Amino acid sequence: MMGQTSKETMRYNKDVKKNRLLITVNVLGSPGPLRLIVNKDDTVSNVIDSSLKLYARGGRLPILGSDPTNFVLFPSNAPSHALSSNEAIWLSGGRNFVMSKKKITRLQTTEAKSSINNQLDSRSWKSWFRNLNKSFKIISH
Repeated sequence: MMGQTSKETMRYNKDVKKNRLLITVNVLGSPGPLRLIVNKDDTVSNVIDSSLKLYARGGRLPILGSDPTNFVLFPSNAPSHALSSNEAIWLSGGRNFVMSKKKITRLQTTEAKSSINNQLDSRSWKSWFRNLNKSFKIISH
């Protein structure tokens, strides 16, 4: 009985190891590549998330953030073709990748700046003073 369970365990471990891949992710602007062991069935978004965590854990600079939706992953042999976030990593056909931040369009930048300005305006002392004057009406003689 003991021999059979160890054989089953060894068979299971071999199957698990067959489903793993060692990949290299080069982050644009980073000094060196990241090496990760991932499962074949992991999605591109999972790989980006794991890469960001490994990058942050290593204390690398520049600081990238932790939101995987802000990044895209390219196979290094076809850098003009970004991988879909829900695609399995092994479908790309390679083990070397390049990760970069998504490009922000001019419209998104304008919307972000206006929302930041609105937030800053609501916190400034001038807007506070204006709101104070609106709530307290000073009546002159």
